[in-house]
Amino acid sequence: MPNRTVFFVSDGTGITAETFGKSILAQFATKPRHVRRPFIDTEDKAEQVVREINMTFAQEGVRPIVFITLANELVRERLTSDANALVLDMFRTFVEPIEAELGVKSNHRVGRFSDVAKSQEYHDRIEAINFSLAHDDGQSARNLAESDVILVGVSRCGKTPTSLYLAMQHGIKAANCPLIPDDFERGKLPSMLLPHRHKCFGLTIDADRLSQIRNERRPGSKYAALENCRYEINEAEAMMKREGISWLSSTHKSIEEIATTILRDIRPDRLIY
Repeated sequence: MPNRTVFFVSDGTGITAETFGKSILAQFATKPRHVRRPFIDTEDKAEQVVREINMTFAQEGVRPIVFITLANELVRERLTSDANALVLDMFRTFVEPIEAELGVKSNHRVGRFSDVAKSQEYHDRIEAINFSLAHDDGQSARNLAESDVILVGVSRCGKTPTSLYLAMQHGIKAANCPLIPDDFERGKLPSMLLPHRHKCFGLTIDADRLSQIRNERRPGSKYAALENCRYEINEAEAMMKREGISWLSSTHKSIEEIATTILRDIRPDRLIY
């Protein structure tokens, strides 16, 4: 879809519309231009977005694709009737059929984060984020027993972003600790991990990819050299095998895939809520 624009329009943050829309668009070999328009909760704001959508149509010569999550019927009607676009309405597609099936009306709440401060789930996620930040890269062994999972692996294999994703999306207290050459010489896990081996989950990575990542940080260093990367990865994988630690390669997996695998193996209860 060259020169094609996709709008994500919402009366809240637009995260739901964008996440859903991107999942659908991922089925197509294309990279359209993305435009997020959050907090469209009045007819005046809707009219502004309609003008932008119609101007985009005039410039590109093809209809934009518009994913909307709008609770207000008047605002929603303005988008669906006046925009010269393919409008995909998540509420009418999903909410209304569920209303019919359950025999009850939805509350048509504006925004997925309304009254979030009162939510225990939100509080748990904030606590998990703070925990993961405090226990990033083996910074602290304090309260490590409270962790849900401890990610281990060589430096720059994806431990930190995975830990933060687990905390932000799932409320998981995820610590992470690097495996370094000193550990390989001793042939043992870092001492801080020994009492918590059952909570450990390993990440590994292709040596060429690791070298590329490390060269962006420390170009030309021994740390980034391909041979050193191969050595560290081989030693780390051997150690995880000896210790009975489950692990996977982050080379070709998204953070979402890695996190789901960890939840399935370490905290399957978190997949039911």
